[in-house]
Amino acid sequence: MTTVERTQVFLLPDLGEGLSEAEIVEWRVAVGDVVTVDQSVVEVETAKAVVDVPCPYAGRVVTLHGAAGEVRPVGQPLITIAPLDGGDEPAGHATYREEERAGSGNVLIGYGTGHGTATRRRRRPRLAVAPEPADAGPTGGTPAAAGAASGDPAPPSAALVISPIVRRLAREHGVDLDTVRGTGPGGVIRRADVEAALTAPAARLAAVPDPQVGSAPAGDGDVIVPLTGVRKVIADKLSRSRREIPEVTIWVDVDATGLLDTRAAINAATPDAPVSILALLARICLSGLRRFPQLNARVDTEAQRIVQSAGVHLGIAAQTDRGLLVPVLRDAQRLTTAELAAELAATTAAARAGSLPPARLTGGTFTLNNYGVFGVDGSTPIINHPEAALLGVGRIVDKPWVVDGQLAVRKVTQLSLTFDHRVCDGGVAGGFLRHVADCVERPALLIAAV
Repeated sequence: MTTVERTQVFLLPDLGEGLSEAEIVEWRVAVGDVVTVDQSVVEVETAKAVVDVPCPYAGRVVTLHGAAGEVRPVGQPLITIAPLDGGDEPAGHATYREEERAGSGNVLIGYGTGHGTATRRRRRPRLAVAPEPADAGPTGGTPAAAGAASGDPAPPSAALVISPIVRRLAREHGVDLDTVRGTGPGGVIRRADVEAALTAPAARLAAVPDPQVGSAPAGDGDVIVPLTGVRKVIADKLSRSRREIPEVTIWVDVDATGLLDTRAAINAATPDAPVSILALLARICLSGLRRFPQLNARVDTEAQRIVQSAGVHLGIAAQTDRGLLVPVLRDAQRLTTAELAAELAATTAAARAGSLPPARLTGGTFTLNNYGVFGVDGSTPIINHPEAALLGVGRIVDKPWVVDGQLAVRKVTQLSLTFDHRVCDGGVAGGFLRHVADCVERPALLIAAV
């Protein structure tokens, strides 16, 4: 058996959470490198997070399938590994074949790399892999096979396209892929190739709006920003929320002077464990949801039922360089105020650094959105589907306020509650918001509510 016949191809694993593709950020290895079982070989960016992918095979790298910036669908080849010759095997690698046969066992952000599990169904790739150069190891198909796999006609000169994103981008802008020169491995057409074609004068003249899409051709000076990654997930989720959820927003202005004084007193007493305003607001939300559990819910449209969650999985909206993310604090009701403050600080920092696993970005039951950090007073936010409600907090500013019949300058903010009218009526929503407002104005009520 030849080395080529004994090579092992590691496919991009099922990423879970509905993720079907990932973009290569950076390869950790190069062709010719020796890798061990579960060694991280590539960093990829999904629509949820940036993660390192470990390889379940040991040996020498033969082929890297894809370059930095290329989108790879789940189930397509990621890296090809050839077994080491006896003389090449370094110390400590003597049992790598046994490890491979047993399966890696390593877990990558909630999903394993092992290919030896008999009970797991491997997803059949819907798109063929473009052929690699003859000296680069096993090939992944022919242009005809690529056309057949995608459902398109399969002439010998069919364009080599792997990513559905590339096909959609070309279709929306009227780019003929047969006229685009691919710069990826084996001539694969990448997203950057389509974008480059859009800037060419001939392509702009030939571009015709797709009547189904309704988009106009790109003009001179237009900036083309593909809707991919986190931005695409945000767009899809918010669009679904608008389509499915009959949402209502109510709001109230509140005097937050007492809340700020309470925070100052807590931090003076425990300077080594400071508490943020956001942590206090989270604690108040948890108190409100204990009284009004109808808002800690979701609508199961298929089963025609409302599911009230036993635990509060609190989502915190966080603006990052990759877009708006909503990391989740699971079972937040079990945390003390100090623990809430610590978890919020660590979680938002990890979200901005892009190091949160996908599992931490899903599964929320209620969201707290502090849009006041952007200097705005109010908002009518879109509910984070499939949740049923979202509390928004505006900036805290000095405003005239009547206190005991006298005009005074107080720290005032606006609270808004957007809720799914299917889970409750205005009485429940108003009761929740009023409880939150009362606790902001008189934090001592939190003690009475415990």
